[in-house]
Amino acid sequence: MSGARTPTPADALRLLAADAVEQAKSGHPGAPMGMAEMATVLWTRHLRHNPADPHWPDRDRFVLSNGHASMLLYALLHLSGYDLPIDELKHFRQLHSRTPGHPEVGVTPGVETTTGPLGQGLANAVGMALAEKLLAAEFNRPGHDVVDHRSYVFLGDGCLMEGISHEVCSLAGTLRLSKLVALYDDNGISIDGDVSGWFTDDTPARFRAYGWHVIGPIDGHDSDAVDRALVEARAQGDDAAGKPTLIVCRTVIGHGAPTKAGGHDVHGSPLGATEVAALRAALGWTWAPFEVPEHLRAVWDGHERGTALQTDWARRLTAYRNEYPVLAAELERRIAGDLPAGFDGQLAQALAALASQAGPVATRKASQLALDALAPALPELFGGSADLTGSNLTNFKGCNIAGRDRPGNHLSWGVREFGMAAALNGMALHGGYIPYGGTFLTFSDYSRNAIRMAALMKQRVIHVFTHDSIGLGEDGPTHQSVEHVPSLRLIPHLDVWRPADTLETAVAWAESLRRRDGPSALALSRQAVPVVAPSAEMAASIARGGYVLSDAPGARAVVIGTGTELHLALQAQALLAAEGVPVRVVSMPSTTVFDRQDAAYIDAVLPPALPTVAVEAAHPDFWRKYVGRQGAVVGLASFGESAPAPALYRHFGITGEAVAAAVRGLLGQVPRG
Repeated sequence: MSGARTPTPADALRLLAADAVEQAKSGHPGAPMGMAEMATVLWTRHLRHNPADPHWPDRDRFVLSNGHASMLLYALLHLSGYDLPIDELKHFRQLHSRTPGHPEVGVTPGVETTTGPLGQGLANAVGMALAEKLLAAEFNRPGHDVVDHRSYVFLGDGCLMEGISHEVCSLAGTLRLSKLVALYDDNGISIDGDVSGWFTDDTPARFRAYGWHVIGPIDGHDSDAVDRALVEARAQGDDAAGKPTLIVCRTVIGHGAPTKAGGHDVHGSPLGATEVAALRAALGWTWAPFEVPEHLRAVWDGHERGTALQTDWARRLTAYRNEYPVLAAELERRIAGDLPAGFDGQLAQALAALASQAGPVATRKASQLALDALAPALPELFGGSADLTGSNLTNFKGCNIAGRDRPGNHLSWGVREFGMAAALNGMALHGGYIPYGGTFLTFSDYSRNAIRMAALMKQRVIHVFTHDSIGLGEDGPTHQSVEHVPSLRLIPHLDVWRPADTLETAVAWAESLRRRDGPSALALSRQAVPVVAPSAEMAASIARGGYVLSDAPGARAVVIGTGTELHLALQAQALLAAEGVPVRVVSMPSTTVFDRQDAAYIDAVLPPALPTVAVEAAHPDFWRKYVGRQGAVVGLASFGESAPAPALYRHFGITGEAVAAAVRGLLGQVPRG
């Protein structure tokens, strides 16, 4: 028919997104339709990737920060040739499909990170770009750029309204992460409607102030304009003084839909059968739902180009390996995520040395002592703190401070707890590093959703949380954690450690480093605590999360203690022993690890027939799972006070005598004398 529109490769994305959402009767078709040209240009002309090997180390990373637009990514992966057949798109948002409502790493091949909580994908991309820059500085040599890739991120208005975007974009500009390219889908629409009522920021000016290179606004539906912008952005990555790039792309949400384009109705609801039919007619698309003609599939197929790119990189890696065999072996080990050969032996020596150190010490200091011992053996360890290094003690002897164009293994993140946690996720996803970051435990609330995302993605990220209870003292209830440790223990796949002394702290670090299938959180004290585990031979027991620290023949009750309250359990044991009441003391530095032990071990440590008391300077409800309804918990279900720590423990009744009294109450006894 004369004048009929010729469907484009971008239209294939539009129709697959519209068809999948329509069939699922659920989803967000508007953003995929609006970003179709942006995605087509990036994926067919610029993105270095290989559908045959989604984990090729030197691939470019692509992050869809506005993860509700997931069908855009699924359509991209399917059309490019990843192992995502059309039947998976037909089962969008259905149980056990590889096309869940929001992209999930480990579920769908080619998905680099789990996105959906807005702004965090952008933060992940910042972490990925940081990891690339650091690895390149460490391993590249003249004529051998074996680490040389970019991190691209799509984002929308919602990502920029979230506060985390300020945290990470400010830092990205400061660190000059020039291989980070963000494409902003500036469509002016969110779920509630036109954003002009609540979002009037001058976004280009904001990013220029951060120190970014800003391109646009450009017409996001003009493929040639998008292409020129990406060429300009790539040049920043090749410039020694280059900056991260923001490309502002003006688009129409639901572009192509005859009656719904440009409105909020297309944001989070299916178009409806009538509108989908009208969309097909408007685009000149004569093919059935989920059908893409071969001539358009040929444009999208990324196998040939991807194989050539990876083959060229493999050739360069071979040349690098021939000239720098030690560096090449180290790079490959780091990318694989394996700990160094001989690490277990070095760990055993470190534990023995740390266990021999006598005298009270705060567990935050014990953590630093563990880092002093372990970090030299782990060049992949990358640490930092949210402007609290002197309090969190996350630095260690010989660490190198990273900064703008300055590689290192310890970074001052500034007061950016949430941004730090999400960027650490990006570093872990990128590979080559085991990242950790520190702040006060009470500020874990700021970063909680990023901690949750690390657990959901099962990434090896370590959170160092100090000042873990009322024991921090005079700063008062705003900083005193009461509910934080119990609530963190509720996050699936997050290992929470609250060690009691130097050895337990070192073991907590060791197990967190060894763990490859999830994050860990260390809750550490400001105040000094006595040594309770003086022998390195106890390390294996500590590593099981809970163990019998001090037993008594014919024990009539069990007292469980953690962290800074474990010594109170020992005090109670001594008080009761003087009265002829034998009691077992169990140390439980990690309830989450203890819960993974076999039932026989759990029952051997906590005999079901023995009444049990738990003591922890935190909300008591959590411990009911161990002590039962008939047991007792010595803790506090209120906020703290501003006073020296010893006074607070007395005021709230968290003492050895209070624990002994709780045991007596369970046994129906009264104290002698």
